[in-house]
Formats: sequence, C-alpha cells, structure tokens
Amino acid sequence: MLSIQIRGAKPSDVAALSELYRRSSLSNEGDREQLVAHPDSLVFDPVPVHEGRTRVATVEGRIVGFTSTSATTEGLELDDLFVDPDWMRQGVGTQLMRDIEAVTRSRGDTRLEVTANDHALAFYVQAGFTPEQRIHTQLGAGTRMRLDLAT
Repeated sequence: MLSIQIRGAKPSDVAALSELYRRSSLSNEGDREQLVAHPDSLVFDPVPVHEGRTRVATVEGRIVGFTSTSATTEGLELDDLFVDPDWMRQGVGTQLMRDIEAVTRSRGDTRLEVTANDHALAFYVQAGFTPEQRIHTQLGAGTRMRLDLAT
C-alpha cells in the first residue's frame, strides 16, 4: 500500500512545488491551449507557502501533490489542489482532500469552497462537494462548489 505523508510546506519546497504545478497544469490536454495562451497562469505563487497555507503530500520524501487554501467568511477556499502527473489516480488527491477537510474542521470552520474546472468536477463531486453555480474565470468556465462539514 502506498504510504502518503502530508505536512506543511516549507520555503525550501518552492522549487519542487513550482515544477509540479507547471507539469500538473499542462498534463490535461483540455486545458493546455488556454494555459499556454496565458503563461502567467503557469507561474507558481509562493506566497501561500510562506504564509503557512500550503500542505504537501510526499511519498518517500518526494513531493507528489499539494493544496493551498485561503480564509473565507465561512471556512476555507481551496485555491490549489495539484498532483504530480506520475502520481495521479493513486489516491494522492483523495488523501490531500481528507487532510484539508481535517484542517478546516480543526479551525472550527464548517465550509470548504472551490472553483472547479470541468475536468476536475467529477473528482470534487466524488469528494462530496455540491455544485452551486457556473462562473467564468480567466481560463474559461468553472463551477463554484461547496462542501459543508460537521465540526
């Protein structure tokens, strides 16, 4: 069984996170053209790492995925959930979701929100999120979703 460890990101992780972010973003053929047309969207923002808002999943010390969040009035916004393409469909995203749900509850919050692009929609529905509305983003259509959590 795969042993996935999750921990807070460190400033020394930024280079690895930046590479993972770019590789993961470009791994979906359906998003690639739009991302290449907006190269600024492929630049990893290290601010959440430095502010302690990024969690990383590791396997044998190698970073294989990460999440970043920001506070909302009712809980947390899941700003990022990225998995290394070589580790997709191996439970990394699911473990990261469980971790961020636990983080949300530990803060005493009851809601987790996300804007999902179309290829990630099924993942978030399976994780228990409820679609609320379609919206337009810089990179195209998305769906605002929420996950209500019991404390």
